[in-house]
Formats: sequence, C-alpha cells, structure tokens
Amino acid sequence: MCFFWCCSLADDRVLRLVLASESPRRKALLESAGIVPLVVPSNADEEILEAGGLEPGELVKALARRKIRRVVAGRPEDYVLGADTIVFIDGRVLGKPRDREDASEMLRAISGRTHEVYTGIALYEPRGRTVLDDFDVTPVTVRRMDEDEIRWYVDTGEPMDKAGSYALQGTGGFFVTRIDGDSSSVVGLPLPKVYELLRRAGVALDEILTRE
Repeated sequence: MCFFWCCSLADDRVLRLVLASESPRRKALLESAGIVPLVVPSNADEEILEAGGLEPGELVKALARRKIRRVVAGRPEDYVLGADTIVFIDGRVLGKPRDREDASEMLRAISGRTHEVYTGIALYEPRGRTVLDDFDVTPVTVRRMDEDEIRWYVDTGEPMDKAGSYALQGTGGFFVTRIDGDSSSVVGLPLPKVYELLRRAGVALDEILTRE
C-alpha cells in the first residue's frame, strides 16, 4: 500500500506535488511522510547569494524560491516545492564545497563546535498563483575531528555535494554528537514546516495522503 500527493480542484483535475530538486534525501523524506512527489530538477544556479547581505533565514528562503522559479514556468497548474540548506558559523555561510580543499576547510571550521543549519522552503500554490515560504534553523554539534579523520571522510566523497561538507544521514552521522531541533531539517527538508506551508495553502491532510 502506498500514498501519493493529490489535490482535486473544482474541475476534478488531480495535481501532484512537484519537488524542484533531484536530492534523493528530500524525496525520501517526503516519501517517509506518505507523499510521493514528481521530481523535476530546477537546474538552478547553486551559487550562494551573498551580495544582498541577507540574513541566513532570508537567504535560504530566497534560494528555495529561486529553485522553484524555472519549474513553475513549465508547470503553472501544479504545486511546486523547493528547498535549500546552508550551514552558518562565525558569521560565515557554508554551502556545498567547491573542491576537496574547500570541503576540508569547512570540516575544520565545524570540528568540535556547534553550528547552525538553516533550511529554507518555498511552495508555489497554483490556485492563487502565489509563493509561500518559511525556514527552519537547527543547532548541530560536531565532535572534534583530527586531520586523519577529515582526510578519510573527504576521501569517501560524501562531503562533496553537502552543505557544510557533511551528511547527517550518512557517514557524517558518526561525527554529529547533538542536534537541538528537527533532524529532517538538517537532512534537507523540515517536514513540520512543509506541513505548515501546505496548511497555509489550504490543503487538507486527506488531500495529501490519498490511497492509490
């Protein structure tokens, strides 16, 4: 038995939730909650928007909105969900590393310390042609990593497409000692915040989890 997203409008058309991300982690989180999204990668520029001087929460919301923009252009009748995650420490934004040295530098920065993980989400609501957004922030503490551990972890390749150069749900979980908040947000999609956006969009729970 499985579930899928649907929402019936006045003309009885069924709309799916489109996930504007090719992240298998975000897709898996939605599926764990009973929603099987249609995955349409946005192919948006992943460069961090720093020029505007945005606070981290506003930054991740702007990045999430940017991710859904291209997808909405091709699917204006569907609900479209986008998300983006950054690590924030010492007033510095850590996105995905550029290369191995950048990944190692990020791991040194968070080693033995507590940092904040910000995840922004944006939801396009087709009935009103509006975009709703929100963000979550979660403090995460990482044990002290020596240079051999950093080198070994970078060699696994896992850090190379992860904000802050680690994955809670992967090998990087060995090094995380404390999470003060929502673990789904640290993985990349805060499920309680997603639910709140759906409620704000006027979507009832029985419209989301519909049996095939």
